[in-house]
Amino acid sequence: MTDTTGMDILQPTIALMIWTMIIWAWMYATRIPAMQKAQVDVDSMVKDPDASLDRSLPASVQWKAHNYNHLHEAPTLFYAVAIVLAILGHGDGMNAFLAWIYVGLRVVHSIVQVTANKVMVRFILFALSSVVLIALIAKAAMLVFA
Repeated sequence: MTDTTGMDILQPTIALMIWTMIIWAWMYATRIPAMQKAQVDVDSMVKDPDASLDRSLPASVQWKAHNYNHLHEAPTLFYAVAIVLAILGHGDGMNAFLAWIYVGLRVVHSIVQVTANKVMVRFILFALSSVVLIALIAKAAMLVFA
């Protein structure tokens, strides 16, 4: 049997990966039909530096793509710190709890962005998730540099 001490943090890590793929599917489920409806010529679009899907597609369609991109920004730090904490055997207890809070905030941030896209609400959720991420990074730093 494998020792899984400190590995609880991998659950929210995988949950955020799954959520990212849900947003990926939602993005393409809305974007491809919108591109067909707008008759977007992707071959000519890549040759025009001023062309963009943001100009060609409805904003509500692009919100999903923007959120998918956002899920590859700050969450990359989350993935790294979660793996570090798991390797060090400190990915359980409060650290796992904080990781779940981070994932919950990112999921709510996504839902807000891909539906109503209220920027101030998104900002507050992003700021809160960043504070949680900072706490996880600080905990990992204390362990690594102790």
